[in-house]
Amino acid sequence: MDNSTSGSTFFLTGFSKVRELQVLHAVLFLLIYLAALTGNLLIITVTSRDPCLHSPMYFFLKNLSFLDLCLISITVPKSIANSLMNLNLISFLGCVSQVFFFFLLATTEVALLTVMSYDRYIAICHPLRYGTIMSHQACEQMAASSWLSGALNAVLHTLATFSVPMCGPLEVHQFFCDVPQLLSLACFCNIGELVVIGLSLLLDLGCFVFIDVSYFHIFSTVLKMPSREGRSKAFSTCLPHLMVVTLFLSSGFFAYLHPLPKSPSFLDLLVSVFYTVVPPTVNPLIYSLRNKDMQKALRRLQLSRCHPAH
Repeated sequence: MDNSTSGSTFFLTGFSKVRELQVLHAVLFLLIYLAALTGNLLIITVTSRDPCLHSPMYFFLKNLSFLDLCLISITVPKSIANSLMNLNLISFLGCVSQVFFFFLLATTEVALLTVMSYDRYIAICHPLRYGTIMSHQACEQMAASSWLSGALNAVLHTLATFSVPMCGPLEVHQFFCDVPQLLSLACFCNIGELVVIGLSLLLDLGCFVFIDVSYFHIFSTVLKMPSREGRSKAFSTCLPHLMVVTLFLSSGFFAYLHPLPKSPSFLDLLVSVFYTVVPPTVNPLIYSLRNKDMQKALRRLQLSRCHPAH
């Protein structure tokens, strides 16, 4: 890691240099952050306290909510503070931390979403074997493997990104330290990080294909169900999951594959919002408002608070 860079401070361009728009951005991000915080904490609380939700699906959902809570917390609060103070600065260690934790959480989330699609595949296509395949021990191992893959990918990206010295003004055209913008600051081509990005994208593509194949079998099975209610329940559970995965991965692919413009681009800022801010905010709405079991659990939790046991 270059000594001249390690003592530096990065400048984040953010969304605007106009003071009124900076305040508007801070207020909007604060409202989004509070909504994500409330929604994900609510899911974690309900799935932990309600015995009816102690199943593999909700075990993974609780993990997903924790990931989303952390993912939005590593970028949005800092962006809000910068906009309010009109500084748009981040220290070298702060930048390194953002890169490490972003890849740790984002990679773990992709792996966990893949596991969740497998869980739904077994539940719908092989219901008689579900209890055997998706045992508590198996679920814990899948979750641990997801976190391990995230940690390994985060270490590789962080080491590769900051192994090359950075030249010129350390101006990151983004509201957080994102790798594509950091690579444009390198004094020479960062082959190591490009290789790591290529491997990560291949693995993400593999996960996306696995998810698509799982849902192809799921939807094929669902369409053969004689019960209309059964078809409706399966689609209401699986379609939102597929939409979130597609939005999360497609925006990430676009950000890391398209060539960066020489000047700051609002499109890059907007795309980054779709893989850093939108999924953590939307996931709780999808899983809590559209899921009948979650709605019933929320009502039971509310009733228990209104009428506590004596």
